[in-house]
Amino acid sequence: MALVDRIRDVRPLDFSRVRPWRVDTVIVGWIPHQFAARLAPHPTVFEVDDSEVRLVAGLGDFAERSSAVDAVVRALVAEGAVARYRGESYAVGRQFHDAPLLSIDRGAAAQFGIRTYGVHCNGHVGTGDDMRIWVSRRAADKATWPGKLDHIAAGGQPIGLGLTENLIKECGEEAGIPPALAQQARPAGYVTFLTETIEGIDNGMIFSYDLTLPADFVPVAADREVEWFELWPVARVIERLAGSDDFVFDSALVTIDFLMRHGFLAPDDPDYVEIGHGLRR
Repeated sequence: MALVDRIRDVRPLDFSRVRPWRVDTVIVGWIPHQFAARLAPHPTVFEVDDSEVRLVAGLGDFAERSSAVDAVVRALVAEGAVARYRGESYAVGRQFHDAPLLSIDRGAAAQFGIRTYGVHCNGHVGTGDDMRIWVSRRAADKATWPGKLDHIAAGGQPIGLGLTENLIKECGEEAGIPPALAQQARPAGYVTFLTETIEGIDNGMIFSYDLTLPADFVPVAADREVEWFELWPVARVIERLAGSDDFVFDSALVTIDFLMRHGFLAPDDPDYVEIGHGLRR
């Protein structure tokens, strides 16, 4: 097995299994056909046909659209078509820096196939051959990807919160990293993917941050969503990534991107170009 296998694990979306969701003329998501059928009984909010789902044009502004969609999401949660209501809103729109067209509860993001955003922190100690990377194991009772390996801190990007502000919040909640230390994290690019998972359509953009941590810093799972933290040599991280699917798939991508950027994966690797393309697709 090799690092490129983690890229290949993230299979491109089969568009024959989904239909676009449009707000006005903008495609804002990809909805599985089976879920689209659950929206048809809500004709005051959604227009559904065999080719696409459209938000009813009469819902004119951000607040009205958000309220109408939220009411449908709550009904779908009650029916069991959406697993749970998270009480945290995600922006729905064309691109990250565009004004959002509406908001939707995080719990329904995968069913509606919207582009979601998140921040991931590559927490490391040292540089070069002496570098070590903090790895966490998600709690066994966590709702998503329980027991999988992950970054020192990561989280979805809610509407109304800046990226750096969210990173600092997640670092504090997930690893007990003080704000003054978390503020030293450097933005380091992004990875993207559009794939189908057991939860629905994962249409993600992850903003990566690199944070050099003091050698004596020990993370603490402040929100109890992490089972443990361990500081691994880079060679062990590469071995685990290449030899298993133990990491959450998006964290695997962000970590591989980190390894490329820091020179642990060289251009003479025969999989280098495929890996690079696979991190942004």
